[in-house]
Amino acid sequence: METIDIFSVFTLFGGLAFFLYGILVMSSGLEKLAGGKLEKMLRSMTSNPLKGLALGAGITALIQSSSAVTVMLVGLVNSGIMRLSQAIGVIMGSNIGTTITAWILSLAGIQSDNVWVRLFKPESFTPLLAITGVIMLLASKSSKRKNIGSVLIGFSILMFGMQVMTQSMAPLTHSPKFQDCLVAFSNPFLGIVVGAVITAIIQSSAASVGILQALSMTGHITYGIAIPIIMGQNIGTCITAFLSSIGVNANARRVAVVHVSFNVIGTIVFLAVYEIVKWIFHLHFITEAINPAGIAIVHSIFNIATTIMLFPFIKQLEQIANFVIKDKGKADREKVILDERLLLSPDFAISECYHQTTKMAGIVERNVIYATKLLKRFESRKAEVVNLNEKKIDMYEDKLETFLIKASNKDMSETASASIGRLLLNIGDYERIGDHAINILNVAQKMNEKNLKFSPAAVEDIKVIVYAVLDVLKLATTAYKSLDDVMALDVEPLEQVVDRLIRKAKKRHVKRLQEGTCTIELDLMVSDLFNDLERISDHCSNIATSILQSKDATIDRHEFINKLRAMDNTEFSRKYDEFKAKYPLIDVK
Repeated sequence: METIDIFSVFTLFGGLAFFLYGILVMSSGLEKLAGGKLEKMLRSMTSNPLKGLALGAGITALIQSSSAVTVMLVGLVNSGIMRLSQAIGVIMGSNIGTTITAWILSLAGIQSDNVWVRLFKPESFTPLLAITGVIMLLASKSSKRKNIGSVLIGFSILMFGMQVMTQSMAPLTHSPKFQDCLVAFSNPFLGIVVGAVITAIIQSSAASVGILQALSMTGHITYGIAIPIIMGQNIGTCITAFLSSIGVNANARRVAVVHVSFNVIGTIVFLAVYEIVKWIFHLHFITEAINPAGIAIVHSIFNIATTIMLFPFIKQLEQIANFVIKDKGKADREKVILDERLLLSPDFAISECYHQTTKMAGIVERNVIYATKLLKRFESRKAEVVNLNEKKIDMYEDKLETFLIKASNKDMSETASASIGRLLLNIGDYERIGDHAINILNVAQKMNEKNLKFSPAAVEDIKVIVYAVLDVLKLATTAYKSLDDVMALDVEPLEQVVDRLIRKAKKRHVKRLQEGTCTIELDLMVSDLFNDLERISDHCSNIATSILQSKDATIDRHEFINKLRAMDNTEFSRKYDEFKAKYPLIDVK
């Protein structure tokens, strides 16, 4: 007969380590395979709680981690990307999605001498999955195949960890002390506490369910013992949300309160119903030994029943959270641009950076419009708005670049890595366009302070160029916000027209300078203005090329522009002529 010794404990914790690492590798691979789909799923969420429920279940099943989803929700609410009412539906859905893990782990309990049935036992097929995964990871050049390989390896490690934990508990089968210890768990309240504490310590409901399933294979865990422990595990998993809510705004802390309230209320009601039914009907099955599949069934029933029961009371759960967590002034109302918890999902984090960059782009575009209008008529109040917007633009640049650099240190797909590179360039382009808007404002301010006026001919030239630059900026920004590659193709011919206009306007300006209709002092301002407008147009060209690269990563900027400008490119020539006719420089006497 096997005896329990210190090596059995070492083996148990070693198996748990393999188990947790397997979950990490598998969920990471699944998330990379999902790519931007994860973000699109959450983005498609509306105020419809049922849709949020389905999305929460789907995402949790997809990445195999309810804890990751909950932490992500705290980050989303903290950033103001998602409302608390939307998050509640996702929390409920994640509790359903996490039951998939228990069903996967229940495969370890298959017992049969039939060859076909034994094929479903993890110890039979996981070695093949591991070999296949290693081959795909080492031999494949495709990032998608490498990610599939990671999923297979992660699953194999997970199931190996489960097998090691089960083997380490084999001596308990014949241990009188273990059987005596289990008698204490006939008290459901103790079972709930133990389930909650163990899950809180390892911060993984999947791992605690896995431990319980491994223990059940000793044959001494009954339904009466397992049911309260499973209830407690759902309470223990809330520790992750609680820890992640430290240092966030009030609304994000309410996510943790909702998660705790949902599981505690569900446990109280479920335990009361369970005890009443047990007392009235004297259920005999609760004294029978439970197997891994039975644990998966109980786990699913509890989570699904709790969700069905509390789903109609989403508003009440929100009210409880609002009552428990109250706003404490301005600090709680301030929005965080991007919460670092979003880095749990690099693809999602990158996508949110893109959405924040589009907001930055909108501020930049408005600033250029405001600054150029001040050339015609200077107003101190509007100049102050431009300066305030510039501070916002700089803040966006600082926050986004810092966040993206942190994201780049995460394990991610090649596509995601390329997206970070493009985003950093886009942010730089928009920040510099913002700087040129400030330069234009400075020209307008100097002219106002010195009471200088451009000649009528210069005013007409500047007006045409400004309209063309505003048009190319609007075109590039609209294309960027919608990632419209067709619209992006129109940017380069218009940018070429702007370059032509500025070259021609500079020659006309030199002529006016020679004729004495323009002063030396105004000459410096005109030169600075033309340079700033030309640079804005150039940055728009960079942004448009970036949009095209997001559709086809093989595009090289310089080669693409040279090819686009080639004389045999009829579409480019047609667009160029169209924009040239739209923005002619007219002679003014």
